[in-house]
Amino acid sequence: MVVTESNIYRVLLADDHAMFRQGLRALLEREGIEVIAEATDGLEALRQARELQPDVAVIDFSMPVMNGLEVTRELGNLSPKVRTILLTMHDEDSYILAALRAGAWGYVLKTQAAADMIEAIRQVGGGSVYLSPGVSQMIARAYREKTELSEDPLSGREHQVLQLIAEGKTTKEIANLLSMSAKTAESHRARIMKKLNIHETASLVRYAIRHGLIEV
Repeated sequence: MVVTESNIYRVLLADDHAMFRQGLRALLEREGIEVIAEATDGLEALRQARELQPDVAVIDFSMPVMNGLEVTRELGNLSPKVRTILLTMHDEDSYILAALRAGAWGYVLKTQAAADMIEAIRQVGGGSVYLSPGVSQMIARAYREKTELSEDPLSGREHQVLQLIAEGKTTKEIANLLSMSAKTAESHRARIMKKLNIHETASLVRYAIRHGLIEV
């Protein structure tokens, strides 16, 4: 099938700020884009995307419970037909490169969302990668300077556990959210501390903030 701009794309919106999400939904629907579901945290976004199989999932980078980067990675493994656009305030090279490495099809800055989002959905829905104009310049600079991501010591599951620890969840709550035993959750916590050489929760929280897993 030849995809054209007249195609009606089915979109999932995931952002924990209700007013922003509602404004974005109104913008999309005025342009004839169908918003089939909304999510307020990353785990809910992942569930809905797997169940509903939207054409495009627009996901905030800094989502509670599971951040947008981890949702993107999981969807790439479990539902590769769902194309993800990450919506973010971060314009640093490291975030952009990490998003592309995770499998994101689009990267849109929140400051440019009103101007960029319609085009982003049309491009990504049609099979192309879309980057906000400012982001494109960052990627070009990173390429010229041969910027590389440092090796991430944590697995995807460990990132999820670390985020939940930083959000103040107990071991039991983490186990319930991630469908694992409390013993497994505690084992993940111990491995994270060993890999990062961090031995107290406050330092884990600071690490999570520095790496964009949670917002202050």
